[in-house]
Amino acid sequence: MRRVLDALAICLATPVAGQTAFVTCQPADALSVIDVARGVEIDRWDVAGKPAGVAVGGDAVYSVSPDTKTVRRFTLTGRLLTETQLDGGPTGVALDAARGRLFVSDWYNARLWVLDSESLEVLQELGTGAEPAGIALSPDGRFLASAEKDADRVSVWDAETLKVVHRVDVGVRPYGLGFAPDGRLFVGNVGSNDVSVVDPRVGAVLATVPVGERPYGVAFAGGRAFVTNQYANSLSVIELDTLDSVEEVSVGEYPEGIDATADGSLVVFANWFENTVTVMDAETLDVIYDVDTCDGPRAFGRFLSGGGKE
Repeated sequence: MRRVLDALAICLATPVAGQTAFVTCQPADALSVIDVARGVEIDRWDVAGKPAGVAVGGDAVYSVSPDTKTVRRFTLTGRLLTETQLDGGPTGVALDAARGRLFVSDWYNARLWVLDSESLEVLQELGTGAEPAGIALSPDGRFLASAEKDADRVSVWDAETLKVVHRVDVGVRPYGLGFAPDGRLFVGNVGSNDVSVVDPRVGAVLATVPVGERPYGVAFAGGRAFVTNQYANSLSVIELDTLDSVEEVSVGEYPEGIDATADGSLVVFANWFENTVTVMDAETLDVIYDVDTCDGPRAFGRFLSGGGKE
């Protein structure tokens, strides 16, 4: 299913020409490649092992398949470059392209793996709280953070030295997280249906913002935070300046991974139970496209390519 709001939709999408979404589909053992500007699926890759986590940067796409414990590195056209198996429960993933490192969370063993981003060789391990899931790198490359679901906390490291600088108690069962353009860390707490806003420099929670039921992913565009709420089938929209809720928008069934285009004009998110990806105008909150994908799109991570982030 694809919905076009009006005849100007493609023209409006022109500033993000070249932006591509790489959407992992867990039940399908596949990855959908979406041209965001045109709202069409342009390719579909076979990716074994129930892929969920994804990271895109430079000229590579990384996928994490928990069932086979496999991390893979692909070209942007889908050619497999490297793969490795890890001895645990690989879940979330984040790329530090500037330092040539890839971070992968181990759900079962309370750690992050630090991999070489080209060879996928394990370089180091970082201890976390129980059940680490989402991982994020701050826009300035200063901080690395992980959401630790069963510990009800996040860990923050100095991304250069990989020394832990803070362990911060947040809401109940944090899962996904992301750094806003101003450096604040937004953490979705699936157990308490809220978002903890953390200052990573001092390791303190600045605010707690209620959202819909079971917040999963967070992205930033146009001076706003966007949070997918799995059980509410909705998207919570929060003003970054005031932390006021703008709206809770009804979307597709069971929304999960979310990302924003390079110019901040669009947000893109996966609807797991509908087998679609939605492209939404970040200012008007109008849906521009719903794009069919492979079965069970999750896209847990930063899955858009095509330029710098806001």
